[in-house]
Amino acid sequence: MRAINRIIDRFCAKHRRFGIPNLMRYVVFLSAAVFLIFLMDRTGGLLYFLYFNPTLIMRGEVWRLISWVLIPLNDNILFTALMLYFYYFIGGTLEREWGTARFTIYYILGMLLNIIYASVLWFVLRSPVYLAPNFLNLSMFFAFAALYPDHRVMLFFFIPIKMKWMALINLIFFAYSIISNIVIGQIASAFLPIIALLNFVIMCGVDLLQNLRPYSVSKTRSTINFKKASKQARKIYDERNFRHKCIICGKTDTENPGTEFRYCSRCEGYHCYCIDHINNHVHIR
Repeated sequence: MRAINRIIDRFCAKHRRFGIPNLMRYVVFLSAAVFLIFLMDRTGGLLYFLYFNPTLIMRGEVWRLISWVLIPLNDNILFTALMLYFYYFIGGTLEREWGTARFTIYYILGMLLNIIYASVLWFVLRSPVYLAPNFLNLSMFFAFAALYPDHRVMLFFFIPIKMKWMALINLIFFAYSIISNIVIGQIASAFLPIIALLNFVIMCGVDLLQNLRPYSVSKTRSTINFKKASKQARKIYDERNFRHKCIICGKTDTENPGTEFRYCSRCEGYHCYCIDHINNHVHIR
């Protein structure tokens, strides 16, 4: 996992313009439009043109590689509106935390894993799997919970609950979905939640392991590192007349007093970055 994350970090640092800014905004708006049309189309003809079907894709209907992400899960307006807002909030937060390039890679990787899995079953095992966006979007939820485990949300608008417990509830839902599909004989569909978890483990396994460390140890190390970094920064300030300097672009707190500077906890040593590069740089090992 670390090796894959390093490759992704290097790619994001070298290709900073890669990705689709506000990706989830487009996904949510298009999903809402499809849902409204779906409510008016009682024949189901619209969904037929959106389903993932490798055979029809090979015949030129290439939009099906993407359109399955927009398929509504049900016809409940309130449920759909809440879910789309929740996905928009989570996706936007992850993009601000990771940067556009890394978040785009995360979402596209999830799509590719689903497409590859469904295509192999379709052509090799002759077992059709109809993809839906629910597990793909829930993989974003797990990523958010790994980064912000103590963030609180209002369940049913009045019950405060931390994201880590919400993630546990969704993990139980994943397990139930796997078991229920196996029981009714839909073995191929049973592995779709695992594909979503695979995407999460590849991209967020390192952050998850860091959050699983004992609180006292991680807190103590963080405090010690902050004190050492602050002490080293004071020395630099005395010698060079600035305290913080981004090692990528060279900005200093003296020349840019309004710029925010941070130290990366995943880099070895004490390396300072401005707010523009803290989430988009190659980690120093």
